[in-house]
Amino acid sequence: MSSQLPPEYRLRAGSRREQATLVKFMQLTYQELFPEQEDFAHLAETVERYFSRETPLWWVEVLNQEESPYRPATVAGLWMGNAVDQVEGDRHAHVFLLYVMPEHRRLGIASALMHHAEDWARNRGDRQMGLMVFQINQPALDLYQRLGYQTHSLWMVKPLH
Repeated sequence: MSSQLPPEYRLRAGSRREQATLVKFMQLTYQELFPEQEDFAHLAETVERYFSRETPLWWVEVLNQEESPYRPATVAGLWMGNAVDQVEGDRHAHVFLLYVMPEHRRLGIASALMHHAEDWARNRGDRQMGLMVFQINQPALDLYQRLGYQTHSLWMVKPLH
């Protein structure tokens, strides 16, 4: 995996103790996509409910000249979960979160993380991997299509006023 990352970056497994960092990364994702919304406190409940040993977390860190190698900056994260294929009934891997800090994008970090996730899913016997992406997130849509992901279903919502 690390050979797919640029040389100044490294991958490391996250731990349950990093729940607050995971919430922060989720909030960054949603704030970027929905800047008009002010409160994303509910994301902490999502992490509390679903973050476990069965939902691995990986971080990408960058080592730069200004920081000690013992305190690298975390610049990307990938949190995996489980889902059930509603047609076949099989458990499969599901991407809960993929986020790369804006200044570290377009360097291959997200692609490397997705390849790592696919290897993880394959190694545990999954035959597919799924994710949800907002239609307004064109860069993510482009990435996932480049990686071979196809639309399988559409999640439709209707506001009830």
